Amino acid sequence: MRRRTLARLTIAAASFSLLAALPAALAPAATANGGGHDHAHGHHAYKRVGYFTQWGVYGRNFQVKDLDTSGTAAKLTHINYAFGNVSPDGRCFTGNVPGEADAWADYVRPLDAAGSVDGDADTADQPLAGNFNQLRELKAKHPGLKVLISLGGWSWSTHFSDAARTPASRKAFASSCIDLYLKGNLPVDGARGGAGAAAGVFDGIDLDWEWPGSAGDTDTVFRPEDKQNFTALVREFRTQLDAYGRSLKKHKHYELTAFVPTAPAKIDAGFEVPKIMRDLDFVTLQGYDFHVSGEKTTAQQSALFARGDFSVDQTVGDWLRRGAPARKLVMGMPFYGQGWTGVSGGGDGLGQPATGPAPATWAAGYEDYKALKKLADTGTYTVHRDRQGGHAWLFDGTTLWTYDDPQVLRTKTAYIRDRGLGGAMVWSLDGDTPDGELITAIDKGLKPRR
Repeated sequence: MRRRTLARLTIAAASFSLLAALPAALAPAATANGGGHDHAHGHHAYKRVGYFTQWGVYGRNFQVKDLDTSGTAAKLTHINYAFGNVSPDGRCFTGNVPGEADAWADYVRPLDAAGSVDGDADTADQPLAGNFNQLRELKAKHPGLKVLISLGGWSWSTHFSDAARTPASRKAFASSCIDLYLKGNLPVDGARGGAGAAAGVFDGIDLDWEWPGSAGDTDTVFRPEDKQNFTALVREFRTQLDAYGRSLKKHKHYELTAFVPTAPAKIDAGFEVPKIMRDLDFVTLQGYDFHVSGEKTTAQQSALFARGDFSVDQTVGDWLRRGAPARKLVMGMPFYGQGWTGVSGGGDGLGQPATGPAPATWAAGYEDYKALKKLADTGTYTVHRDRQGGHAWLFDGTTLWTYDDPQVLRTKTAYIRDRGLGGAMVWSLDGDTPDGELITAIDKGLKPRR
């Protein structure tokens, strides 16, 4: 399975006839971010959502325990577990199918004492192990932290359109996901799994369909009627989640969220904004991959403001104008950079021709922040900033990386507060430094002002 951010090359080909906004237009919103206080985390109720990648436990060796030891878990309100897949017959499923599902990582793989959140080794006969058990342990240590299963992503949105196509298919799809993840009825795999094995791990569902009504990955089905079908699918999930929550001895609200796009054309093709926002707790906005390393010219990938180009401010404005409440918009931020090599034309490197994606640790043109920080610290690269635009990049005369660092994130969290938005989302947690430098910057930026 590919990381979802690697393949969003189509966004660069979308129309650039966007409304640009200048930093001078930034003004405090008339309506403050709604709602209360997060007693478990001791913060005003801004969302702090981080994606934890199923596959990060392998090459990156990024484990659930690292969220605890780095201090990251204490600074999050939500973890989105990426990803759950949708079968050709429109059901949530898991198993050990290369490229399609990884039950070993999810709930079979045993963790020793050193790798476990609670310090106890998994036993051979316990029904739940792997990431799911570690997430359960993490929640026990951090009461109030919510974990959502994120369905789809770039690579696994293939069958969403089919699953959402009819009332019967939507009902079956939502029911299967609730059964598998919320009721925790996992397929039996040796001693693992069984009825209720993962009950209590997940607190809701994140719909990451990329994209209703628009082209996504090469094998992803899309149809013109996806727009109305997505609305109906959200309604079906909301109805079933509420019914299941009410059926429990202690009534529970299960959250329903969605990851949504930047490009106005994709918004209009796939989302009836006022209707879906009534049923969703919040949406996370794509605040990155505005430009990617597969393009021929270097460009910003996550600017807060940009004239005549994709930007965070542009997508926030587009969703607000279409009827989304500000308090339900959670801004996406990258914990990685997009990079080009063979950059010519001189200057600071931005907006110049390049020969291709820059070499990197895991995939050409894509590098974790923790690696980019090391590059910046070598002195070989110069850190450049567009302070009005709210973005940064590294350039050594040949190779350029565009990314967010703590200074950029402080600017973005100030924007969240001033606009009354719902909070911040990050893709993905394994890109941060071992001491959680980026999540700390977000956390500080969203703390109540004294």
